[in-house]
Amino acid sequence: MDAYRCLICGETYMGKGKPSNCPFCGAKAVYIVEADRWKDENMDMELSDASKKNLERSLQLEVDNAPFYRDAMARTSDVELQGIFKYLSKVEAEHASVIRKMLKCEVPQPGREESQASDDDKKNLTTAHAREVAASTLYKKFAGDAIEPRVRKVFTALSEIESDHIDIEGRLLARR
Repeated sequence: MDAYRCLICGETYMGKGKPSNCPFCGAKAVYIVEADRWKDENMDMELSDASKKNLERSLQLEVDNAPFYRDAMARTSDVELQGIFKYLSKVEAEHASVIRKMLKCEVPQPGREESQASDDDKKNLTTAHAREVAASTLYKKFAGDAIEPRVRKVFTALSEIESDHIDIEGRLLARR
């Protein structure tokens, strides 16, 4: 069995061979290294005011998205959607954890209205798709704005991960 760590979330994966994506945050394989090569890039990191503001905005976005997906999971009877919404909830919560560590802060409370899903599966998929498009676009912009290499790397990875979610949701919407 081999041990790998994600350069984005820092979580350890143990298994035969490197995974194609981090099972915890969804980062692509390029961000996964052998565990003995991993180092904590958040140590002693100074954030610019712009990066801090962008990270704070992103933290609230992720904090609002995770409970939305949990609520969507609870409201659907479709077992495929239950699994997908559960996965997305966990990934969004992991993204919030990554950002919280960078900011060295507590997790804010989710906005009540932003966290509620519908009883309609197609509406939830449409809402999820719109959330992911907005997040991916925002994170791509924030990556370009970042002066700190760690912040740029995290926002780039998050944008890529959200793009993967867009693809999944797009395929699900096309089938409905």
